[in-house]
Amino acid sequence: MNFDQIRILISSIFIIGILLLFISRIFSKKFVFTSKFMAKTAIFSAISIILYCVPIFKFALPFFPSFLEIHLDEIPALIAGFAYGPFSGFLVILIKTIVKLPLTTSACAGELADFIYSAVFVISTSIIYKKKHTFKGALLSLLVGSLIQVVVASCLTTYVMLDVYSFLYNLPKPVILAMTKAINPLVDELNWKFMVMVGMPFNALKDLIVVLATLLLYKNIRRLIEKIK
Repeated sequence: MNFDQIRILISSIFIIGILLLFISRIFSKKFVFTSKFMAKTAIFSAISIILYCVPIFKFALPFFPSFLEIHLDEIPALIAGFAYGPFSGFLVILIKTIVKLPLTTSACAGELADFIYSAVFVISTSIIYKKKHTFKGALLSLLVGSLIQVVVASCLTTYVMLDVYSFLYNLPKPVILAMTKAINPLVDELNWKFMVMVGMPFNALKDLIVVLATLLLYKNIRRLIEKIK
């Protein structure tokens, strides 16, 4: 095991540990599972699974490297988090990740990264909305959640996931850099320049799409679920 692999392993363990500590603090109080809660969460989980696993719902953008893809599976998780609380949103993220693992093409590394990005976004957003249950509160929660995810996802992608994909796919980092420079010539190293000029703009644009879709769909979908119930 070389230095890069050790660094990837240590970074991943640290990030997972912080996330688990965060989740345990949030959900440390006794939580009562009801059939209605689980049924509603299951519906949103099914939608999220379809958006995450079916290739047609994933797409790349021409002004970003092709290995960065936008997927919309966070929308059902955010709606569940808004409607039924942070734990429901977290369960949607967890379930769609577990279902996707057998279909992985990245030795589960990509799914783990997506899980971290989405969990940070959905949990932070739904916690704020739970405390400020108004339209302004929804806007504030989505803004704060997006900012947190942009920072976390951009840092993790730049300093961990690029090394992971380089190792898994036997893809030298100069090749990844060449792919990136073909899109943005200003990026001459896979360091903070990649994070600021590629990672942050990509994640900000992805979150903007998710946020707008969530705001447009939230009330109608929640109303529909209540009628189904």
